Amino acid sequence: MRYISTRGSAEPLDFEGATLAGLASDGGLYVPETWPSFTEAEIAEMAGLPYVELAVRIMALFVEGSLTVEELRDLCERAYGRFSHAAITPLVQIDQQHHVLELFHGPTLAFKDVALQLLGRLFEHFLTGTDKHLTIVGATSGDTGSAAIDAVAGRERVDIFMLHPKGRVSDVQRRQMTTVRAPNVHNLAIEGSFDDAQAMVKRMFGDEAMAATRGGRFRISAVNSINWARLMAQVVYYFAAALQLGAPHRKVAFSVPTGNFGDVFAGYVAAQMGLPIERLIVATNVNDILHRALSTGDYSTGTVTPTAAPSMDIQVSSNFERLLFDLGGRDGLSMAEQMRGFETSKAMQLSNSQREGAASLFSSARIEPDAMAMAMSWACDECGYVLDPHTAIGFEAARQTGIARGVPVVTLATAHPAKFRDAVERATGARPPLPRRVGDLFERTESYAELPGDYDAVASYVAEHATPSS
Repeated sequence: MRYISTRGSAEPLDFEGATLAGLASDGGLYVPETWPSFTEAEIAEMAGLPYVELAVRIMALFVEGSLTVEELRDLCERAYGRFSHAAITPLVQIDQQHHVLELFHGPTLAFKDVALQLLGRLFEHFLTGTDKHLTIVGATSGDTGSAAIDAVAGRERVDIFMLHPKGRVSDVQRRQMTTVRAPNVHNLAIEGSFDDAQAMVKRMFGDEAMAATRGGRFRISAVNSINWARLMAQVVYYFAAALQLGAPHRKVAFSVPTGNFGDVFAGYVAAQMGLPIERLIVATNVNDILHRALSTGDYSTGTVTPTAAPSMDIQVSSNFERLLFDLGGRDGLSMAEQMRGFETSKAMQLSNSQREGAASLFSSARIEPDAMAMAMSWACDECGYVLDPHTAIGFEAARQTGIARGVPVVTLATAHPAKFRDAVERATGARPPLPRRVGDLFERTESYAELPGDYDAVASYVAEHATPSS
């Protein structure tokens, strides 16, 4: 399997190369050269497989040439062995039509664990026995940071620098990052928004003084969903849920709380692989650039509004480029020009082919804060189920979209409600307790650096604390 850049100029890489690189040298994102697919009969044969075996069956198509099936199975067994539920991603029925796919049973209580527990082991596998050293630089709106840090803390040949917007993540999210005391972990609280932090990370990949691909000192990689390996791992749970609800003989719709577009793009990949998906519902909060893009074709940034669902407080959704590339005929040079215009003006109109292609599979909804809170209250009172704010937005979007009654709708539960205790308590009147596996989180000492929202200050910090590549 070879991987190409959405911007058309970077050399194609194998799975190992794309995983270690993260972002392509031309600023684009890696995608498979072609989409692998299954027949209906092959999908039917997957029904009832344990999660690890299902993961191996699906991901083997993407890692061919870089990992054997036995190596992939070993990595998956170790990655998912840390989850607190035997099903890994259990499916829970809420009412006659709606279900919730619980993706928060990993060590940091968020869906990011499903991919990052595997990604950390992939890094270790590919670096073992070499003289290479990896500098991971990432930005987080809350959950990616803690999941990535947990996945690589203490691992050899890896340093991780995680940027989070100061004061814009929950106390649980922050502490899950800043209380990890490992010498290779560096937390940076940045003045500004997640978009500001993400822009710094992307700039570092293209910085000639920093990135080895440009002649710099450090082999920089990514754990954000710009790294293809993360999306690959997320494809699996779409198959897992759909198979339980009757696929491939029955279509299933999915509603996805969406910020950076990675989680819902994994659903798009599943559809390209042959999974019969009725609709993918892109659920946004008031930071609704994706809803505007999908409903009107206007992909223009605005000011980030802090909300009770901080992981969705994003105005630049990096993975949207992957969808636009695929829907635009996979023309890398045209995509590069379109993205250069967006990066300059912060505004872009989708082409007709992009809009029409998206409309065939995607719907979208903007959920206001009051509607989010009412969804949390309704689920608690009527169904005895506690939703976190992000999942509540997905659930409300699912109810508003009007999927045909005979089609089951699965909302992806992206975080445990205890990660957002204040918001849940306001909506439901009950404060969700932290699971026992989180332990003494609020008794641990925090450690992080506070930096201005200035690229030079962040780059200098990384250069001072990272290990140069060989």
